[in-house]
Amino acid sequence: MKILGIFLALAAAMAAPAGAQTPPIKIGVVTTLTGGGAVIGRDVVDAVNLGVEHIGGSMGGRKVEIVYEDDGLKPELGRQKTQKLIQQDGVDVLGGYIWSNVLLASRKPIVDAGKVVVSVNAGPSDIAGKLCYENFIAMHAQNDVLPMAVGKLMNLRGAKKLYFMAPNYTAGKDFLQAVRRVYTGEVVGADMTRWGDDPQLDFSAELSKVRASGADALFAFYPGAAGAAFARQFDQSGLAGKTKLFTAFTLDQLNLPSLQAAGVKGVLGSETADFWAADLDNAENKRFVKEFNAKYGRLPSNYAATSYDMVTQLKAAVDELGGNTKEAAKLSAALRKAAYRSVRGVQYRIGKNGFPVDRCVAVEVDGSGPVWSLKSKEVVLEGTADPHLAACPL
Repeated sequence: MKILGIFLALAAAMAAPAGAQTPPIKIGVVTTLTGGGAVIGRDVVDAVNLGVEHIGGSMGGRKVEIVYEDDGLKPELGRQKTQKLIQQDGVDVLGGYIWSNVLLASRKPIVDAGKVVVSVNAGPSDIAGKLCYENFIAMHAQNDVLPMAVGKLMNLRGAKKLYFMAPNYTAGKDFLQAVRRVYTGEVVGADMTRWGDDPQLDFSAELSKVRASGADALFAFYPGAAGAAFARQFDQSGLAGKTKLFTAFTLDQLNLPSLQAAGVKGVLGSETADFWAADLDNAENKRFVKEFNAKYGRLPSNYAATSYDMVTQLKAAVDELGGNTKEAAKLSAALRKAAYRSVRGVQYRIGKNGFPVDRCVAVEVDGSGPVWSLKSKEVVLEGTADPHLAACPL
C-alpha cells in the first residue's frame, strides 16, 4: 500500500503541468475602441490598466488578466462581444459599458450566465427599475441623477427659459425626463437628434431654433466626438453670451485640449455637474490624476475615474473573499459593501438596484490658466437616489 501510494503521488505530480498555479482572475471589459466613441474607450482602457498597475496586478492573491472587447458603439455588436467574453474567454467578471443601449442589449446574456457586471458609465432607467439585477453594480450614478443635478444648478443660476438638445437614444431620453423632473423654469424646446451608426453632427438648424426660442439657457448632452462638433458650432452660432450653456458628458478633458487649440472660447464659463473632477482634493484623486497625466500625457476624464475606481473596488471585494470569484452572489454582496477609497473623495453607499447614492458638484469650464480645465465648485446634489429605485423588485 505504501508503494502504491508513492506511485500514485508521483503519477499525479507528473500529470500536473510544471509551475501550475491558481488561475488568474479574468475581467472582461466591453468598451468602444473604434468610431466616434473611441476617444472615450481609450480613457477606459488606460484607466483600467493604470488601476491594475496600482494594485500590483493581483486581487485576492490571484493575478489579474483584462480582456478588452470593442462594441463599436453598436448594441448588437456589444451583445456579441459580451457573449464571447462569457462563452469563449470564461471571464469571472464583466465590466466597462459606456453606452446605455449597449448595456441593455447585453443584459440577457449576462443574466442568463449569472455573471457579475460592473458598469463604468451606462445607467439606463430600465436597469435601475423593473429590470434591476442583483449582480449588477454601477460606478456612476443612474442616467437621471446627473441631469437632475444640472437641472438644480440651472435653477440656482436663475435660468428661466430652457432649450434641450440630446441624441435620440436611451440615455438622451432619460436625460430629458430627468431635467423636466427638477427644472422649475419653462422648457421652450427640445430636439432629439439622430444617433447610432450615422450620428447627426450638423446642429445649425437646432441652434437656429434655440436662438429663435428666446431661451436664456441651453442644456446639451453630446458624448464622444459629437461633443466637440457641438461645441464648435455653438461657438460659431453667436449664442455665447446670450444663452448660458449647460452640458452633461459633452465638454470634458477629452475634448477641451482640441477646443482650446481651435480657440473655441464660447464654451468658457459653461457649467455642468458631476460626481468627480480632476481638481478634487483627496490623496487618491491626486495620485490618480498625477500618474495618469504622467503616463498618458493628458488629464483623465470622468470615464477614466470610474474605470480606475472599478479596479480598486473589485480588489477590495475579491480580497475580502480570499480570491473566490466563483460565487456571483457573494462577489456582488462584497462589491456593494466594499470600503475602498474612491477618487471622488467621499464614501458613498449603493442602493438596492446597484447604483451609487452619490453627490454632485457644480463644474465650470475654466480658461484662466494655461490649460483649459474643469473647475469644481459648490455641491448641488447630495445623497439623492435615482427616481427608479422604487420600481426595482429586489
